[in-house]
Amino acid sequence: MNQPSSLRTPASSSSRTFFGLRKLPARSAAWVTPLLLSLLMTFIVSLISTLRVVGLSMDVPRLWMSSWALSWLVAFPTLLLVLPLVRRATSVLVEQQR
Repeated sequence: MNQPSSLRTPASSSSRTFFGLRKLPARSAAWVTPLLLSLLMTFIVSLISTLRVVGLSMDVPRLWMSSWALSWLVAFPTLLLVLPLVRRATSVLVEQQR
């Protein structure tokens, strides 16, 4: 038997993403952070690099996406390997909060 809508406990909005999907477990942050960082950084840097080389032309979208895909294929695994070292170096240089 169905419960009245007032008695049902809705899924917490904090456990959902803005796409309505369930959030990933906390342990996923180790690869989600470098994934998002590499996607955004290579997207921006490859656009700037492509525009610098070819200028504004009709070929920019095609060349940019090609450049971005290659850049991301290198950047993501690199971030996965380097991020732990960067975090350690940061902890040496930056005072910890108390």
